[in-house]
Amino acid sequence: MGSVSLKIGDGTARFKRATLCSSAVNILMICSIITTNLFALYAFTASPKDHHTQLLHNAQKNFSLISEQVSLILREIDLSQKKLAQIEKKLLGYESIDLSRPNIANELKLFLQRHQLPLGKDSKTGITEMVASVGHSCEKSADLLSQYMNYKVYGPCQDDWIVAQKLILRGCEPLPRRRCFAKSISKVGLNPFPTSLWKPVANKTVNWSGLSCKNFECLNGKNGGIRIGLDVGGGSGGSFAAIMADRNVTVISNTLNIDAPFSEFIAARGLFPLFLSLDHRFPFYDNVFDLVHAASALDVGGKPEKLEFLMFDIDRILRAGGLFWLDNFYCADEEKKKALTRLIERFGYKKLKWVVGEKTNSLESGKSEVVLSAVLQKPVRV
Repeated sequence: MGSVSLKIGDGTARFKRATLCSSAVNILMICSIITTNLFALYAFTASPKDHHTQLLHNAQKNFSLISEQVSLILREIDLSQKKLAQIEKKLLGYESIDLSRPNIANELKLFLQRHQLPLGKDSKTGITEMVASVGHSCEKSADLLSQYMNYKVYGPCQDDWIVAQKLILRGCEPLPRRRCFAKSISKVGLNPFPTSLWKPVANKTVNWSGLSCKNFECLNGKNGGIRIGLDVGGGSGGSFAAIMADRNVTVISNTLNIDAPFSEFIAARGLFPLFLSLDHRFPFYDNVFDLVHAASALDVGGKPEKLEFLMFDIDRILRAGGLFWLDNFYCADEEKKKALTRLIERFGYKKLKWVVGEKTNSLESGKSEVVLSAVLQKPVRV
């Protein structure tokens, strides 16, 4: 997306600090100046009557003393570097999770793998790599977290939302993303907004697993056709959310303030901005959105495994029968288009619309780009 959020303490990003190295260089320069001045002072204050041998002996003695002082300073710098590295690991949180332990799930290891930025160091933030987001307190519940991440890839997720909720209540939030299909419930006959505010819904349209409440007699429900949606990437200042608002659809715009105050601008329009990096797990429950809209911002740093984790998170929050709208997704080449197509097809979505074409890029002297647009419907999985 061109930039990332930086939060010291929750593991969202890490970069090497140049300040410590600069301080070390400054200290060495000061030591060099002090050494030179000491030799100069000795040369000017030495008595002419001193014997040449005595002069040489004193010079060697002074040089040895200064060398010891310089060595002591260097040792202190090295010790400070090690202490700083330990502090950074504690602040980042997830680095204190021992991923070499035999009972740590492989999916957790893969999710926490660092990724170098495709264009190298970011000139504005100094960040060199992206780090997957995991709550700082997850280290205290490493065994439970590994249980949550132990699943069959591309298989159905276990009915373990209670495990996820335990982790959240212990401060392990955000949770890592998973590559499994969340249990979906058929939600046929949902009423449109605002009728959905007052109409009751059938008990079979929600997941009652693990709850003492088993029907809507003890819980007020929800309903609707396309009423709420999520715009991944936010578009240009929440324009998609504004268009959908005219159609009585509430859309949350996920965006970052890249070169412009997008979040404040979206809020000023009376819309809902969500300030969140796409490396975060979406802070929403399963099967709650009727629509998810995304464009090229979906391509997280060009990393296929990152896109795969993100697609599973989109699938998790989208209800059965809900729509995934991929809008003008830029495909750098034919292989990129094929890889994206294969990924989407593995989810089993119904293709309501699928168009591949060319679009003129006005920012690059009218250069044509291959883009993919699609409207896909999430299936009911049992």
